[in-house]
Amino acid sequence: MKAVIAIDSLKGSLSSMEAGYAIADGIRKVHGQEAEIVVRPLADGGEGTVEALVSGMNGVTQNVMVTGPLGTPVNCEYGIIESSHTAVIEMSGAAGITLVPDEKRNPLYTTTYGVGEVIKDAIAKGCRRFIVGIGGSATNDGGIGMLQALGYGFLDKEGKQVPFGARGLEVLEEITNEYVLPELAECEFCVACDVTN
Repeated sequence: MKAVIAIDSLKGSLSSMEAGYAIADGIRKVHGQEAEIVVRPLADGGEGTVEALVSGMNGVTQNVMVTGPLGTPVNCEYGIIESSHTAVIEMSGAAGITLVPDEKRNPLYTTTYGVGEVIKDAIAKGCRRFIVGIGGSATNDGGIGMLQALGYGFLDKEGKQVPFGARGLEVLEEITNEYVLPELAECEFCVACDVTN
């Protein structure tokens, strides 16, 4: 018997590969060592997207410290497919719900700023194509934090940057682009998502 196991992660408990190996153990208990089992990562744009695509496309992982969803530093892992200068980014790695304790889960105060910092790091490393998995987010700021990190100005009536989180949207008066990272004009983005919004 041959089995190919490709299962999405179980949010907050098992990664795609951990879940796959658990299933493989169950198959071996029933069919013994004669079972030929292949475990491969799978993701839907949320947690595990970097692992799945880096593994399947011979990429390399990178780590960068960025601003987390609550404004504190987090270590974010992303992937680079060097042959195509493509970065694979999980929004959940920089702005994910699993990075926020239950009692602080309020999208009025969480930011996507760290996602922009990851993009900026990948651009500095030569990437011009991006696959961004947007699942597992703890944010609802419309991406303004990400764009602020890339140089856009999201200003209130006094000309100051609006605060992090969805609360910044309420006081937004003007968007400026004079400090935008110039390399951004050369970049192409593909959003990986398993729902239609």
